[in-house]
Amino acid sequence: MLERKTRKDRTDVTFVLPADQPPGEVSVVGDFNDWRPGTHTLAPRPDGRRAVSVRFPAGQVHYFRYLAAGDYWFNEEAADGHEGANSRLNT
Repeated sequence: MLERKTRKDRTDVTFVLPADQPPGEVSVVGDFNDWRPGTHTLAPRPDGRRAVSVRFPAGQVHYFRYLAAGDYWFNEEAADGHEGANSRLNT
């Protein structure tokens, strides 16, 4: 799930996943962090889900995927679209 807060010149996006699906550590990996795992790792929230927030400039397109333990890559179903193997995010 994606939570968005649109500001004047940016969009704050929070990437949210259930507490244990998939199990283990999960990172958001994309063109905004040079596809480096571990840069944006989801952390537990008080409601039991896991999340990480990233600030993006307004009016851009970014591509990303999730990477879970065991080299398990997967996409965001609530993304703005998908291109090839990647999820698309429009800010």
